[in-house]
This record gives sequence, C-alpha cells and structure tokens, in this order.
Amino acid sequence: MNFLSLIGIEFQKIRRSKITLILTAATIILWLPSIINADMNFEMQAEGISPENNFLIQGLLGMAWFMFPASMVVVTVLLNMTERSNKAMLKMLALPVHTAGLCLAKFVVLLSLAAFQILMAVGMYFISAGIASQTQDYNFILQPTFVFREAFLIFAASIPMLAFFWLLSVCVQTPVFSVGIGLASIVPSVLMINTKLWFAYPMSYPFFVITAEYGKLASSLTTAQVEYIPWLPVAALITIICLAVSCLCFGRAERR
Repeated sequence: MNFLSLIGIEFQKIRRSKITLILTAATIILWLPSIINADMNFEMQAEGISPENNFLIQGLLGMAWFMFPASMVVVTVLLNMTERSNKAMLKMLALPVHTAGLCLAKFVVLLSLAAFQILMAVGMYFISAGIASQTQDYNFILQPTFVFREAFLIFAASIPMLAFFWLLSVCVQTPVFSVGIGLASIVPSVLMINTKLWFAYPMSYPFFVITAEYGKLASSLTTAQVEYIPWLPVAALITIICLAVSCLCFGRAERR
C-alpha cells in the first residue's frame, strides 16, 4: 500500500469523526469578540495602526496564541483515538503497511486539518469584517492577498509545533494527559516570545510571527522581528526529531 493510499484512508476515517465540527465551532467563537468589540479598533489609531489592520491582527493574535494551538492539541489526540478505538490499529498493522508510513500519513492529515482551520478563519474574517463594516459604517475589509499572506505565516510557523503535538499524542497513551500537557505547553508562549530563546520553543512560533507583523503595522509599537537564523535551522531540527521519534513509537503498544 503506497503513501497516497494511506493518506486517502486516513481522510476517510476523519469523515466519520467530529473533528471538522470542532474546528468550525472554534473558528466561529474566535471572531465573535471582534464583531462585538469592533468599535474598540478605532482607539488603536493612537498606536499608529489603522482600524482595519487592527481588526485583522487582533483576531489573528487570539488565534495564534491559544485557539489554533488548543484546537490542534485536541485534533492530534482525536486522530490517534481513531486508531486505538475498536482495535483499529491492530487491523491496520495486519495490512501490508509500514508503521512509519502510517504515522507520517496521519501527520499529513493533521497538517491538512490545520490548513483547513486557518482557511476557515480567513473566511470568517471576511464575514466578520463585513458585519463590522455595516455596524460601524467603516470599511474593515482588507485586500485578500494581505490576509492570505498573514494566514500562511501562521500555518508555516506552526509546522514544528504540530510535529511536537503529534509526538505528544503518540507517546502519551492516556488522552487526558496528552491533552493536558499539550494545553499547558501553550501558555508559556506569551513569555517565550519576549526572550532571546523564543526560537527554541515551537509553541511560540505562530504567536511570535503575528506579533512581529503587529509591530510592522503599528508605527508606535516596537516588537521583536523574526530572525531567520537561527530560527529556521532550529525549527527544521525540532520538526525532524519529533517526527522521527513519532515514527519509532507509533503503534509500539499494539505491537507488543
């Protein structure tokens, strides 16, 4: 069974799960405060940022810091639970598949779900900005190219974080502990982005890149900017290590 076939099987599995429903609900909840508090964006003009830019960035900050990482923690656990329920893992291992290939196929699905949630967030942004524009009699809608660029930054920066969450869900067999550790690892990201070692903590990556963008848009604010060296080499190393260990540990309990 080739790798593409494994990916196809994994997508068929999540069609019967509630993962997409969870991601959709989280995305809707994310943008509701932006609509309700749309008038507060005008107050940020004193910081040198336009109301429409602040509307987008504030929503993305909330997404990058907690809502998106927390959703991915839950999703990684649910992806593994599809294998552990009804002895699905044993059934998959009975097929001519390599456990490392199956592990990576599920990680590809995780990346796809992450991209799906970010795209939903972009869609909800345009809906929310449209509603806010009507209620505040001001155009909050930005150019799509700019919005998608910011969304892509979050996705690209989140890959090492997703690799860590995947490692966590594979190695920690108890779902409650896996979710608890994952959620607890998100909180320090606010502190880590203010240190020189932020690049060593993958959970801070999405929040850091959006905070850096905030500093570019707000002329009166000074925020740390992304330095690709040593960030990119460290991020790549973290991703490779997490995926390698995940592949080694995946299905180990069932093979005993």
